[in-house]
Amino acid sequence: MINILVVEDDKNTRKLMCAVLIQNGFRTYGAEDGLAALNLMEKHQIDLVVLDLMMPNMDGYELTQLLRLSWDKLPILMVTAKQEQKDKRKGFLVGTDDYMTKPVDEEEMILRIKALLRRAKIANEQKLTIGKVVLDYDSLTVSREDEVITIPQKEFYLLFKLLSYPNMIFTRIQLMDDIWGMESDTDDHTLNVHINRLRNRFRDWPEIEIVTVRGLGYKAVKKE
Repeated sequence: MINILVVEDDKNTRKLMCAVLIQNGFRTYGAEDGLAALNLMEKHQIDLVVLDLMMPNMDGYELTQLLRLSWDKLPILMVTAKQEQKDKRKGFLVGTDDYMTKPVDEEEMILRIKALLRRAKIANEQKLTIGKVVLDYDSLTVSREDEVITIPQKEFYLLFKLLSYPNMIFTRIQLMDDIWGMESDTDDHTLNVHINRLRNRFRDWPEIEIVTVRGLGYKAVKKE
């Protein structure tokens, strides 16, 4: 069973989040602040952490930084009432994997958690398989049966991200921030060039295709 640690100083909110997670098949542990969370991390095998940003003794930013020192691959979902872009950027810079603002939509939270767990499994294995297609993260290769193609790093990371979450729409900003970094001056043109190169490289591969979602961004889908 997947163990999830919920770090939230509001007792009622913590209980509610744990109840929702239990209803969806997860085992939960609750902590009222960062210090209690670190204590639980030492005692239990935790697969994912959901943490609040504003807490006494140790805020979510500091807790995330400390978690990254000892559990660098642990999926972290930051939940906060702060909605400004600077707060979200700081969250990602200190090491969170995803970010939600309160009030939290329970269904969306579960979907995000499942996506983070799937992503963590892929990252640990360093390989992603879609039908006959295998992406090898270490070698930056994409293979199908006897055909093996090595592609440039940014193209590979872009393809790996899209294929890791079939049918999930990623905005252009999300992709540029994740692949090139938040401080990069990458623009839409650069992203479009990389998408078009990927489409051309794998035009004849039947397993997947990259679709433009008008006004939003891109997603990978399985061909019928």
